Amino acid sequence: MKHGEPIDRVTRIQADWRRERPDLDTAPLGVIGRLHRLAGRLTDELCLVYGRYGLSEGEFDVLCALRRAGEPYERAPGELAAHTMVTTGAMTKRIDRLERAGLVTRRRSDDDQRGRIVALTAPGRDLIDRAFTDHLRNEHNLVDLLTPAEAQQLETLLTGWLSRLEEARTPGGE
Repeated sequence: MKHGEPIDRVTRIQADWRRERPDLDTAPLGVIGRLHRLAGRLTDELCLVYGRYGLSEGEFDVLCALRRAGEPYERAPGELAAHTMVTTGAMTKRIDRLERAGLVTRRRSDDDQRGRIVALTAPGRDLIDRAFTDHLRNEHNLVDLLTPAEAQQLETLLTGWLSRLEEARTPGGE
């Protein structure tokens, strides 16, 4: 730790581990611990906005995936799961709730009568347009705690790290 740096919870945890296990390098805790704490805080801040619209984080994600699909704002449940990175089982529960709320509809696929299509309703589109506008305003406020240069540098670093991590975790990745 450099002179004048703030002492936070992660710094104290690292110091405790250095005292208890001086044989271990605790440097990764500085990055991972702070990212983990930051992710939790950011999720809390984002969920406040979703809650204003009566949505959970997952439901917001589903409505966004449908809205991003463009006209006619529909996708198959499996496609929605791929676009939101959740299991099809979790997707079914989200769709059920959104359908009960009148924000989406389900119908049989024209191409495959066994398949289903989930579509955004007009009230669903109105809600997600308002919620997403508020969401982006919130994200701007959160990112504005950084300077523009810091935000750009952080985005570059996170993009590279995530890309390498995802590449290493895919079949055939080294």
